[in-house]
Amino acid sequence: MTDVSTLWEVGLPLVGTAGGLGYAKVRAPRVFWSLAGLPVTTVRFAVNYRTTMDVCGLTVQPSRLRAFMVRNIARRPDVQPVPPMVRRVRGTSTGLRVTLRLPAGLEPADVAAASERLRHAWGVHSVNVVETKPGFVELRMTGYDVLKKVRMPRQQLSGPMVVPVALREDGTAFVRDYLKVPHALTLGANQSGKSMYQRNLVAGLARLPVALVGIDCKRGVEHRGYAPRLSALAITPEEADGLLDGLVGEMEERFDLLADHGVADIWALPEYLRPVPVVVLVDEVAELFLVATKKDEERRDRMVTQLIRLGQLARAAGIYLEVCGQRFGSDLGKGATALRAQLTGRTVHRVNDKQTAEMGVGDIAPDAVATVLALPPDRPGIAVAGDTSGGWSRIRTPELTAAEAAAICTAHAHLTPDLPGLAAYRPAIPAGAAPASVPLVNPSPATA
Repeated sequence: MTDVSTLWEVGLPLVGTAGGLGYAKVRAPRVFWSLAGLPVTTVRFAVNYRTTMDVCGLTVQPSRLRAFMVRNIARRPDVQPVPPMVRRVRGTSTGLRVTLRLPAGLEPADVAAASERLRHAWGVHSVNVVETKPGFVELRMTGYDVLKKVRMPRQQLSGPMVVPVALREDGTAFVRDYLKVPHALTLGANQSGKSMYQRNLVAGLARLPVALVGIDCKRGVEHRGYAPRLSALAITPEEADGLLDGLVGEMEERFDLLADHGVADIWALPEYLRPVPVVVLVDEVAELFLVATKKDEERRDRMVTQLIRLGQLARAAGIYLEVCGQRFGSDLGKGATALRAQLTGRTVHRVNDKQTAEMGVGDIAPDAVATVLALPPDRPGIAVAGDTSGGWSRIRTPELTAAEAAAICTAHAHLTPDLPGLAAYRPAIPAGAAPASVPLVNPSPATA
């Protein structure tokens, strides 16, 4: 009887703990990683670190001084190869961060080339290598698939023109920093998650003191819901033609302001003189290139020329481009490649043809094209994000419905600035979407 009671007292808690961990592994991977995955991985890393680095070819021969010290002071005849020195090990809710000091003879590319072998050796979901400063790299390990169910990190970068949009596969936030990457190109086929990416971007921009300008030649089906937060909206190619002319005129006026004050950027102006930043959202760029008749070619050439001018010059004037489309190729017509060259940031979701993938990331990261073509159709929102620095990573946007994005725009409609040069294109706010007026001064209680 004593044996049975002991079995119940010891076995029941063990079974309950194992069952709870199994449930957490499926339903709450962050909890499972924090309770079980992180301690096990940390011990495994500490125990076989030197061996793993040796078999992965990430060691170098010791210097002559080190070899002399080992043989003559430590009295050891064998001198072991030297692996990267571990400077810091830090656990996170999604994985493990390890900072390494590279010895002479190794470079970050060597560690990145061995990332897949390191992943299997330490039993983690992925290993990403990031150079933090010369001679130092950070191994960003994830213990589980963080892109399966996106949960944005609590601590994110902040700034005057920084918008968190998605989650990277290493567990960090992917942000649009317009001061570093002023213009961007986003591509994706139907049901690829491109619209979800746009919603998250617009929802983030709506909270900032910026002007949003929409160009949606599909009669505004995508941008109508954002109307309370838009300073201007064009829903046909004819309106887009006039709106782009107005944006170029706005840019030229801002250049006059910069010249009068002897600065080269609006961010160098005093805050009281600084014009409001403008983000131009182009929903389907192919509609600006395609023409039905020959007489439309002149308008097409003019619109493309204005877009290229904005891409080349508008950054200093505080005007930024967000160009989106299902397909993008040189066969769109004259100016397509020239426009792409001005769009520094690239985000490519699942596409239907190889040429679009190559136009999106092929010129900045050729090895990312194969990853784009392998994106699964059953996981919308996953994309490859890169820029002209050559770096790229997989990202996924959190789920956000069109109604939620429209509600955010309505709630922040009081931040919508007036652009006199674009007043003719100010969209009409749908009935019932107008926010309550905000008083300019705080009311004072009446006294008898």
